[in-house]
Amino acid sequence: MSGKAALRALPSVDRVLSLAGAAITRFGRAEVTEAVRAALAGLRRDPPAPDVPDAAAVLALAEARLAVRDRSNLRPLFNLTGTVLHTNLGRALLAEAAIEAAVAAMRDAVALEFDLGTGRRGERDDHLRGLLRELTGAEDATVVNNNAAAVLITLNTLGAGRGALVSRGELIEIGGAFRMPDIMARAGVRLVEVGTTNRTHARDYEDALSPEIGLILKVHPSNYRIEGFTKAVAGAELAGIARAAGVPMLNDLGSGTLVDLSRLGLAKEPTVREAVAEGADIVTFSGDKLLGGPQAGFIVGRRDLIAAINRNPMKRALRLDKIRLAALAATLKLYRDPDRLIERLPTLRFLARPLAEIEALAQRLFPVLSGLLPPGFTAEPCSCRSQIGSGALPAETIPSAGLRLAAPDGVGLDRLAAALRDLPRPVIGYLRDGALVLDLRTLEDEPGFLASLAAMPTDALA
Repeated sequence: MSGKAALRALPSVDRVLSLAGAAITRFGRAEVTEAVRAALAGLRRDPPAPDVPDAAAVLALAEARLAVRDRSNLRPLFNLTGTVLHTNLGRALLAEAAIEAAVAAMRDAVALEFDLGTGRRGERDDHLRGLLRELTGAEDATVVNNNAAAVLITLNTLGAGRGALVSRGELIEIGGAFRMPDIMARAGVRLVEVGTTNRTHARDYEDALSPEIGLILKVHPSNYRIEGFTKAVAGAELAGIARAAGVPMLNDLGSGTLVDLSRLGLAKEPTVREAVAEGADIVTFSGDKLLGGPQAGFIVGRRDLIAAINRNPMKRALRLDKIRLAALAATLKLYRDPDRLIERLPTLRFLARPLAEIEALAQRLFPVLSGLLPPGFTAEPCSCRSQIGSGALPAETIPSAGLRLAAPDGVGLDRLAAALRDLPRPVIGYLRDGALVLDLRTLEDEPGFLASLAAMPTDALA
């Protein structure tokens, strides 16, 4: 058939739409009509040969176009990067109890700011206040949408228009090039640096105190380490200096933890309870890192200071919705049962996962994966090291196991990584020493992983 004849033989838009009932139900008539017209336009630009697509074939092209357009980039994936709390992949996975609580809050009306006992207006912070006091030992607590916001509103409340003392060794930069000096400037606080990058003494703080100083800020260096000839002032000593000077002391723990991580064989990190007990007036920390909940910034400490923070007009702009409050409350309640915490909280379960279990998983998976790869590509078990991620214990890695995928050439490796990213449930690994490594520490859905791999087109690596 000639090109012109093929074009005349293409079905009309109306003919294709007459078969599109299911697609119209899913996507809507306007979207399906536009996709059908786009599919026909493509066929006219590149006339098919030798057979002319019928209406069903054109509809299939349109539905494929719509499916790609409708597919969310937030769809689930397999995080096999070796970074348990990967910022770019959503950080902590929520516990089932938190997921159930969030779904329940989404489905129905809830007493978000309503006191069921009195029938009067309530406070949304009340859903977490008691739990946070119980778990941290603080007098009071409040919560905002992330830890950067927690630091911002606390600095603005306690030190706006005045200076804040900070060690030069603690002027951190967190992900996305957000720097502590910039947050302080936005809070209206004047940065007063004390000490040096590697050594700061108590006298450095004491010598810098003046009536113009509104607070002392201590920042836990959770995303870096300075080693060698170093000195830092401990939280308890710094709290004493602040108390003697009559100014509040804010201890920003960053990715704070409510449990002693040494129980998991990891390096010791200061817990929130310890920071409160040391005498910090305010302690701030994250909800979606080591705590294992949704994104949030917790502020705990002195009752009068928490009350002042809650009166700050910023609080309304930074507050949480019912969904995250419900998930946070469910997550915090898990900490009341430390004996079952590791098995119920994914973050801690991943960090505590035995090496032998991960190695056995690698041994089971590599023959299957080897059979899916074309000639020249290889898969074999390998040892690797996982990290916590999101700035927590940056120098600490955990022995792990995974799969090492090699290609005949560098281009082939790029195609392999792209093919894994293009799966219905993408698989994300990392490059190391000329190979693609899939760290299996966080892989629990073995059947789902295999099903996703089986969907890889046989010609994807051609």
